[in-house]
Amino acid sequence: MIAYGLFELFDVKSWLIIISILLLFIDYIKNKNPHKFPPGPVTLPFLGNVFTGVDYKTMDKLSETYGDIFSLRRGSTKIVYVSGYKMVKEALVTKGESFARFVAPLFNEIYRGRGLSFSNGYSWRKQQQFAVSHLKNFGEGKKTLQNHIQREGHFLCEAFKEEQGHQFDPLVKINNAVANVIGTLVFGQRYEYDDIQFQTLLRMSAESVYLTGSIWNELYDAFPRVMSRIPGPHHTIISNYRRLAAFLKEKIEKHKLDWDPREPRDYIDSYLAETEKRKYDKEAQFDMDNLALCMVDLFEGGTETTTNTLRWALLYMLKYPQMQEKVQEEIDQVIGRSRLPTMADKASMPYTNAVLHEVNRKGNIVPLNMSRVAIKDTTLGDYFVPKGTVMITNLSSVLHDKNEWEMPDAFNPEHFLNADGQFRRRDAFFAFSAGKRMCPGEYLARVELFLLFTILLQNFTFSPPADEEPSLNSQVGFTQAPMPFKLCVLPR
Repeated sequence: MIAYGLFELFDVKSWLIIISILLLFIDYIKNKNPHKFPPGPVTLPFLGNVFTGVDYKTMDKLSETYGDIFSLRRGSTKIVYVSGYKMVKEALVTKGESFARFVAPLFNEIYRGRGLSFSNGYSWRKQQQFAVSHLKNFGEGKKTLQNHIQREGHFLCEAFKEEQGHQFDPLVKINNAVANVIGTLVFGQRYEYDDIQFQTLLRMSAESVYLTGSIWNELYDAFPRVMSRIPGPHHTIISNYRRLAAFLKEKIEKHKLDWDPREPRDYIDSYLAETEKRKYDKEAQFDMDNLALCMVDLFEGGTETTTNTLRWALLYMLKYPQMQEKVQEEIDQVIGRSRLPTMADKASMPYTNAVLHEVNRKGNIVPLNMSRVAIKDTTLGDYFVPKGTVMITNLSSVLHDKNEWEMPDAFNPEHFLNADGQFRRRDAFFAFSAGKRMCPGEYLARVELFLLFTILLQNFTFSPPADEEPSLNSQVGFTQAPMPFKLCVLPR
């Protein structure tokens, strides 16, 4: 009776207002920031900052307003963004143990705590150690990595020669070559550049990486229950990953038919042997499902970023032909034109090494790092970051930090050369991230970039189409890629 009497006191409109005020109050209390939490723009009730851009340029602008550490809220998820070399180093290195990999709802749907990129703890450490060891052992111990890349460099040069001096977009050929390198290491097979099925797989993989950096991914992570029922590109990400995993599972099944543990041919064979060794170590999760997802990470991660880095490298050579000439002069002096370059040549080629480092810096391939989450209450700078808070580092801001680079906005290989013209390392070179979760494929990427780039410039001179100025515009998803461009090749 009392409740009925209270209801009779107000009409429907009044009750809607009361309920709305109550919900707003609950939202405010639930999402109220603790003392000394990083500042940020005003949030909308329930939605947070879902209409704020997700690209690194937006984060750069926000850091100008709120400082190197600021916060946003997507739905009910609070995210702290960290910019600048000093603070990013603190987050990734000095206090790296305070953070773990954050597995957002969309990728949790795909990985379920497995793989290399979206796992944590003991299982991740063992999978990571095994993957890095495999890449290095196959590279340094048996020289097969260098041999695979040299061989693929030959096929890539032959594919470029087929263009007979006509202008063409190098994307498909470069992407196929890079995928063949990682494919040979992971599942022991390369594909011709006109293989339609493989090209479809590569386009699908690139599409997934691009969409991962879009608002659709952000919306799914902010409102997973709602977005899982709404059609859109976020479902394309999930389906593409599952198709890639299915393709790789077929490779695993074929390997099982003729597997010889005494003669490992590739990552699959080595992993099968490790599975036997660790059959009683269930926590390490060496099983076939995890193998497939680790292969997804290695194949996709090892293809997309290196492809775009090589494309940027050629684009910068088009833009700065005098630098191209200088690289070629160094190649002729150290290697000549009668033999293939090797990794032993790298130490004698400081300018080429500097150019490639500057390509990585200015190309800015992965502007925003993969998300992490605070596993305990911690501080960053002067701010308090409570346990459970998501943290994203702005790697682009490190690679363009005005306090660390003499000409941060220019393509300048001199950043990596000392007064004597010798190569010098830079502390703020975070192209592969930093700390315990830095890119596991860094070693492979460095070897691949040096050998393929050097082989290409040893054999060809690159120029833009007649009367066409090279454009350095980019398209940004999770990675930053050059806009489609064409070039001409002249055999040397």
